[in-house]
Amino acid sequence: MESKSNNSTPQRPDGERALNANFIQMDLNKYMEQIKSEAKWETGEMNSITLFKSEAMRIVLIGLHKDAVLKTHTAKATISVQVVEGNIQFQAADAVAHLTKGQMITLQPNIPHGAIANEESFFLLTLALN
Repeated sequence: MESKSNNSTPQRPDGERALNANFIQMDLNKYMEQIKSEAKWETGEMNSITLFKSEAMRIVLIGLHKDAVLKTHTAKATISVQVVEGNIQFQAADAVAHLTKGQMITLQPNIPHGAIANEESFFLLTLALN
């Protein structure tokens, strides 16, 4: 397996990190602090960082400010959303779920979905790609 890493960017000058390897350890608390320290967090409603990326799976940590809206969209993958801090209202098709820390939801591909943060919140989005 070829290891892949993310290079530094102007937004993340210290952002060099492994994205795909045989073994990757992730410190979610460190990444939440990193998200909060970036200019995009200060000026926008949300910020995110990709923690893992392969042909089969992607894991993204997403932070939302209170009342931030993740507009309705679809994904071509099976997804899971796991709240690691705060609470969100997750809408999918005709269903609504109120998720708090430690709760998660899964969703099949191509189902319209979105979210609203009821307070400052962070969640892991995992995409299982075909």
